[in-house]
Amino acid sequence: MSNNEFIIREIQQKDNAALAKVVRNVILEMGAPTVGTAYEDKATDQLFETYQKERATYFVLEHNQKVLGGAGIAQLDNFDGNVCELQKMYFLPEARGKGLGSKMFTICLEKAKEFGFESCYLETLPYMKDAMKLYKKNGFQNLDKPMGNTCHYSCDVWMIKNL
Repeated sequence: MSNNEFIIREIQQKDNAALAKVVRNVILEMGAPTVGTAYEDKATDQLFETYQKERATYFVLEHNQKVLGGAGIAQLDNFDGNVCELQKMYFLPEARGKGLGSKMFTICLEKAKEFGFESCYLETLPYMKDAMKLYKKNGFQNLDKPMGNTCHYSCDVWMIKNL
């Protein structure tokens, strides 16, 4: 599988079920909690609808018409400032280690800049070590406490990057 066989595109309604499965499978694979994470979010089953709002978008990673992952950008919930959140970035194992995470990151952050956001926030879990490496490599800095209120109380690593 070469990188040029992978497609990153905007979400379509038909992607909802496949993406919900990806998100939940990765959470289980990582041994992450199923409460206080995206696992239990209503939005996980309706990603297309969730991102049909101003200054929000979700991208899908696809290979041979199979959805392998995705990531989104939207205004940080329950926060007053001009800050977006990188949301629900999950890739199945066959999409990892190929530079696709960095590619997805770049696309999401470019879109966040286009939307006029000043910075990008994210939450993750301490044992998602590869993800944390990717975030740091792309200029994200650790925070001491969460911003806004995403209701993901099990995620206790918070990071931010100025755009």
